[in-house]
Amino acid sequence: MTAAIVDAGGIKICEGDRRYAALCRGLDPRRRARPDYIRLVSDSAQVRHALEQAVNEPVSDPSRTRIAVRSGGHCHEDACGEDVRVVIDMSLMDDVHHDPAMDAVCVEAGATDGDLRKKLWLRTGKVMPGGSFPSAGIGGHVPAGGFGLLSRQHGLTVDHLYAVEVAVVGRDRRVRLVTATRDSRDEHLRELWWAHTGGGGGNFGISTRFWFRDLPDAPERVLFTAGGWKWADIDKERFARIVGNFGRFFAEHRRPGGPYDPLSASLQLTHRSQGAIRLIAQIDAGVPGARDLLARFLAAVDEDVGVRRRSLGEPHGCPTLSGLHTPVVLPWDTVERLLGPADGMRAGKHKSAYMVRPLPDEQVETLWRGLAEDVPGVARDAVVQIDSYGGAINRPAPGETAVMQRSSILRLHYQVHWPITEQGEGHLRWIRELYRSMYAATGGVPLPAFLQDDPVTDGCCIGHPDADLDDPAWNASDVPWWRLYYGRDYRRLQRVKERWDPLDVFRHPQSVRLP
Repeated sequence: MTAAIVDAGGIKICEGDRRYAALCRGLDPRRRARPDYIRLVSDSAQVRHALEQAVNEPVSDPSRTRIAVRSGGHCHEDACGEDVRVVIDMSLMDDVHHDPAMDAVCVEAGATDGDLRKKLWLRTGKVMPGGSFPSAGIGGHVPAGGFGLLSRQHGLTVDHLYAVEVAVVGRDRRVRLVTATRDSRDEHLRELWWAHTGGGGGNFGISTRFWFRDLPDAPERVLFTAGGWKWADIDKERFARIVGNFGRFFAEHRRPGGPYDPLSASLQLTHRSQGAIRLIAQIDAGVPGARDLLARFLAAVDEDVGVRRRSLGEPHGCPTLSGLHTPVVLPWDTVERLLGPADGMRAGKHKSAYMVRPLPDEQVETLWRGLAEDVPGVARDAVVQIDSYGGAINRPAPGETAVMQRSSILRLHYQVHWPITEQGEGHLRWIRELYRSMYAATGGVPLPAFLQDDPVTDGCCIGHPDADLDDPAWNASDVPWWRLYYGRDYRRLQRVKERWDPLDVFRHPQSVRLP
């Protein structure tokens, strides 16, 4: 076994070390690099040393020059591919503490959502409103916006971001640690902070630490329900009724400050082969009339469907949710364990869309065809998950953060998975064709609202990157991928890029480009 090197840049792991293979891959087993080495860093000083060494050392293969950063490894596209020469792994930087100098909670970039339960909630009673998978890393989750089960009640995670520390590379190839705050006197620093409020990861430098102010108290308890409708009982009309009812409810309650802000819900439109369409919802049990509010929501979704929601049991792939169709009061931290962590044993493809209106009839019809009809040879571990949006998320004005979507009512997350023993061509073709058909009227992609006379969609989520948006075979519109993610804000992000990463050290297939 090759011995690791320990120096000012942390632990240097090369091929031959027992840890190398595990640290080369992301959550999706398809996402695997073969870097010259991996750096495990434990503090900001080690990040600075490791990055400066990587930037200035000789490069033998001009096709492999990229430096990639890994926190949680929830990479949905090829951000850690064959062109990666060095990986800087943040996993050991997982501290969470109150920083009296900043008057804020400091979270290191390698902390995961699961770490926050012990190190934030148990210590302080506070919670981040984003996140739903315990293994997701803060270093990637926060710059993408930070959406989660408490976001309708308390906003996105970036709505509480006060400061960020970033290791940046200057034109002289020297590395500095800079701290950018929301109220920095230096305009360039304020813009660097802003870029981390939804501008995506891997664009400007290595985020090492985040500071948050005014984090909300965690709910003591939530009222939770998980049920569904058997696919055997669902025809096209009932399917359309469920989807329509869900969308209309959140269209009516899109504005912040309403009684339903504490309600979060997810309609999981599975493929028919999975047995049941799922509806999962929770509300802060401490708000006045919580049980009545949840009951009204469930009644609104059930209206005129004609079949009962039932318990989700093991036949439908959700044994932990069995028996919860009748709302039950649970401790707040129980829910993420019920929903389950991603296992990292399946390959997959993800796509996304934001909606400013309920899904039009033609989109519902497309979903029905894609989910209800069987295609031989393609196993259907597939779901179109429709998450509730709006509420407190829509409180900030456009441009206040780098998250473009501040008027949406729903967020769609298209997913298909397959065993790592399969190639996945049929699964990829299925999700690509479904997505293109959903947005056929706008070139196969969901356009930002400001580009439509009568807006329906509002672009895509940078937290679910999709390389197909840059492929004319799947994006036949004249709208580039960066417009779909960032709308009018892309040029502003490019100016930040030019100021803080002038050598384009931090790049990947869908990174912010130099102007």
